[in-house]
Amino acid sequence: MSSVLNRSTSMMNGGEMYLRGAAGVGRSGDGGGGGGGGTSLRDSLAGVIGARHLRESPTSSPLQIFVRAKKKINDIYQEIEEYVAETTLFLEGVHNDKGLIGDKDFQDFKSYSSKVAGIKEVLARDHMKVAFFGRTSNGKSTVINAMMGDKILPSGIGHTTNCFLQIEGIDTNEPYLTTEGSSEKQNIKGIGQLAHALCNNRLGDSTLVRIHWPKTRCPLLMDDVVLVDSPGIDVSVSLDDWIDKHCLDADVFVLVANSESTLMNTEKNFFHKVSEKLSKPNIFILQNRWDMAASEPEFLNEVRKQHLERTIGFLVEELKVVQGAQAEQRVFFVSAKETLHQRLSEAKGQPNNSEQPAGYPEGFTSRYFEFQDFERKFEECISKTAVITKFEQHTQRGKNIANEIGQNVGNLMERAWQERDQKMGERQSLWARLDHTEKELHDVTTQMKEKICSIVEDVERRVSNALNEEIRRLSVLVDEFNEPFHPDPLVLNVFKKTLHAHVESGLGSNLRARLSSALALNIESSQAEMTNRMLALLGPAKREMASTMLPRREPFEILYRLNCENLCADFQIPRSVPMTPLTPSNEPQFGLPQDDWSIISRFAVASVGSQGTMGLALTLGLMFKTVGWRLIVLTGGVYGCLYAYERLTWTNKAKERVFKKQYVDHATRKLRLIVDLTSHNCSHQVQQELSGTFARLCRLVDESTSEMQRDVRSLEREVQQLEDITATAKKHRNKAHYLVNELDIFQQTYLSSDE
Repeated sequence: MSSVLNRSTSMMNGGEMYLRGAAGVGRSGDGGGGGGGGTSLRDSLAGVIGARHLRESPTSSPLQIFVRAKKKINDIYQEIEEYVAETTLFLEGVHNDKGLIGDKDFQDFKSYSSKVAGIKEVLARDHMKVAFFGRTSNGKSTVINAMMGDKILPSGIGHTTNCFLQIEGIDTNEPYLTTEGSSEKQNIKGIGQLAHALCNNRLGDSTLVRIHWPKTRCPLLMDDVVLVDSPGIDVSVSLDDWIDKHCLDADVFVLVANSESTLMNTEKNFFHKVSEKLSKPNIFILQNRWDMAASEPEFLNEVRKQHLERTIGFLVEELKVVQGAQAEQRVFFVSAKETLHQRLSEAKGQPNNSEQPAGYPEGFTSRYFEFQDFERKFEECISKTAVITKFEQHTQRGKNIANEIGQNVGNLMERAWQERDQKMGERQSLWARLDHTEKELHDVTTQMKEKICSIVEDVERRVSNALNEEIRRLSVLVDEFNEPFHPDPLVLNVFKKTLHAHVESGLGSNLRARLSSALALNIESSQAEMTNRMLALLGPAKREMASTMLPRREPFEILYRLNCENLCADFQIPRSVPMTPLTPSNEPQFGLPQDDWSIISRFAVASVGSQGTMGLALTLGLMFKTVGWRLIVLTGGVYGCLYAYERLTWTNKAKERVFKKQYVDHATRKLRLIVDLTSHNCSHQVQQELSGTFARLCRLVDESTSEMQRDVRSLEREVQQLEDITATAKKHRNKAHYLVNELDIFQQTYLSSDE
């Protein structure tokens, strides 16, 4: 009796006050009385029925804890799935673009998607599962039918259920059943053929038949409760298979015992096997057919006490799954058949509110109340247990996943930030180097321009001095020309061309001998200086590459373009002595035939000739009279001697000397005219050489600075990308902390044990 009183005080919500009153009725019934206690049986029964309606209210049912917890954790895992998808997409971009995460780490991270999807799938299927076991004909199916409020499962005398039957709710209005390994929907009426032990087409005792029952027809199914009926544990030796196949995910076990007999070893052995595979399973024991004890009211209390002692000892001492005080809350004395009949009557709109319902033994109200008490305790236990067994592991796994992702993303954020700092340092160093290079390039350019101008002026001065010196020594160069000389015009033209070539070659070789070595050394030293200074502005790798890219040129040599042939093209062959020219005149001779003269011309010439002769005669006569004939003869003799001497000494050698002297004078005048032009031309060659070398070096430096500028821009882009990665990684890390916090709140709300 104390167990009933204790249970009555633990009822929840709006039915609590009634249940206390109903406990008094139960005591009266247990004692064998038909009424009394200050309350009519009719009022008590009406209160029990009212309590059932209260239990069916969704907001008052303890099962709603599981429903709310399931919805909450599914919502959290939906967020986790979206978070994993977003983070995976983010990390994929980072992995492909930046390589901040290794291939193995990325592949490991991608596995989170399948893990979360698997957990979500399990959560979607998770429900509160209660498995009913007992010996044959102890009323397991009847208990389930009573809880369902409808006669769904086959029941009767003898061995009726030959396979496992699982009742689960559906949202449609038409019930149906499916067999194991098939999705074909079968008529619900076929349950009598498939599951009844007396039918010919029997299924195996380990086979599972799913009965899909509309949730609208059973409030218990609305709260994700699944009820599993089993064959009698005394008719099969496949207990281990049963446990492995159907019991490992059960939240509550209900042992339906026969109150007309004591607890059997078969029942105990089965739950010992269950206890070996499950840590402290939740077990309720229903002493069914307690209505049969009403026929012997004098032994009622003694029998009840005996059953309590045996069942409590089994739970506490043998299985060790509960404590002594808690064990009393796990044993109930009920009549499933009476409860089923009463609820079928209620469903038909025929409530039986009489003081002693017809056809029911004494104490019906107490037994009906205790069945209600079992349902309430069962709901409280399975809701709390299912939340822990179904969601505790997933909560911890969700926290582990979120923490691991947050840690990985946090590590990525740190690596990205470190690389960002490194890139910032590289950018600053590159900026400083670029600024230094540009300043040095400006300074070197200014200095090299000044040096090139100085070298050009020096070259121009040296070439001018050397050329003037060679012009002064031109006679020596001409005297060195030893080609045979002949006054014949054709031979003389060849002689003149050869002399032009000799003078040009001699002047060029003399100038090269005087200037080339010094100028080449000066130019090479200047080129080496500008090369070293410009290459110093390049990096080591670029400097080594530039040294191989610079063309290896032959030693610089100045070209002295004198072109004496054109310069002295107007040189005229020298004439002979005045009286008789030794060389023909260059002036053309216009000889016309005598016959072509006109008569007048002939008279004119004859007149002039006669007049000249007359004049000469007069002059000679005058001189003869004036100075005397001796002086005239002396003068004529001297002139004749001189003329004769000149005629005798005018040899080819003399002619050659005169020719060369006149050539030297003429060439000297012409060469002096081109001294400035030649020196400027030579200095221009030097300027072109040095400027070309410096331009190539400048191009290398410009390419280097352009490359550095590109590198700076590239580093700036990388820094910005790394900052974006860091910001995104921080957001994902914070989201992981948020999800862990959500799971902590869920754990505190639904999984924390009551103190």
